Amino acid sequence: MLTKTLLSSLSITAALASPLSKRARDNTQAAGTNPIKFTTQFLGNQVAENSCSHRDLGFTGKIKDKWYAVWGDALWCAAGVSDPEKDTSGFHGMVRDAVSVVTGDPLKVHDLNLNKDSPVPHQNQFVPFNTAWGETNMFGFGGTSLCEVDYNSATGVVFYLVNANEQGLKGAGVGKVEVLNGTPTVTKRFGSNGFWWDQSQFPRYGDVAAYRDENSDFIYAWGGPPTRFSGDFVQGGYNYLTRVKASSAFDMSQYEYYYGASGGWIKNKPHDQFGADVAVFWNVGQGQMVYSQFYKCYIFVHLGPGSSDVFLRTATKLEGPWTPDVKVFHATPNNGGLVYAGVAHPYLDTSGQTLVISYTNNNKIEVIKVKFSK
Repeated sequence: MLTKTLLSSLSITAALASPLSKRARDNTQAAGTNPIKFTTQFLGNQVAENSCSHRDLGFTGKIKDKWYAVWGDALWCAAGVSDPEKDTSGFHGMVRDAVSVVTGDPLKVHDLNLNKDSPVPHQNQFVPFNTAWGETNMFGFGGTSLCEVDYNSATGVVFYLVNANEQGLKGAGVGKVEVLNGTPTVTKRFGSNGFWWDQSQFPRYGDVAAYRDENSDFIYAWGGPPTRFSGDFVQGGYNYLTRVKASSAFDMSQYEYYYGASGGWIKNKPHDQFGADVAVFWNVGQGQMVYSQFYKCYIFVHLGPGSSDVFLRTATKLEGPWTPDVKVFHATPNNGGLVYAGVAHPYLDTSGQTLVISYTNNNKIEVIKVKFSK
């Protein structure tokens, strides 16, 4: 699964009040008025209709008119178990990421890339590990949304973060995804070690969110700072932004990096400056971008780290500035577990008047429906 930052509400308050957060050039500060007015309905748990596992994430993305979900850790249920609520105790196998196609029912997905387990098949690995790079089947390749690169060839890109467990985070990378026999398949990983952006130097682009902008030719990817800031509460909370034209998604030299309102976009220059004046977010959880036809703006769906709250913020440009968050739901943690990863399901209502949102609650996927008004 991808990294998750746990922050106490006391520490958050202290950081927001710090001199650093009040700098005039702080690009992460909220601006303007959030137009969102809403009512929220809890729908239930989302499960697979043809497999059975405990899972997290499930970020959605579209390739050639079909929407898919990319999961993080998928813990298989015991042999023959078709309902995760009836699973038996113990470890029954797992993969570090998987893929499904979504359905018209917000509480059902159809798992793809399944093995031959009988009577209930289980998910195979989506992003392949490569032993030539020193990777094992326990390496994590947490991915965010699939982003379409070329419609006609049904090709997309997935951003992922290589997690070597005890060795720590290695780097952020991209994989080429081709839809083969109806299943998104990672057919190539880029970089000499399977990633482009070494985490000792560069942000983990794509770890927080990835989005194929429907209003331009660009794919955008947001991610946290290099690992050297992991022990720094303030610096460790900043997020950085890159983008690339979809047609050039597999050419690292074509990526542009946002250096804040004053620095703008710089091509082929990954961030070598860090902090409030070049970041775009601070203290956000993993989430997903959508464009709202109802409000005519972008919405970022995310969960506050450690808060179990589902937040929505808005902007007219993906680099911001973003309005203050509006909390649309509070989830009760299952058995004291973690609640994280806001996922949007915009394909269920293209008018934008409602938005179905899912999130992970201790390896269960819970679903809510938000109805908007003006």
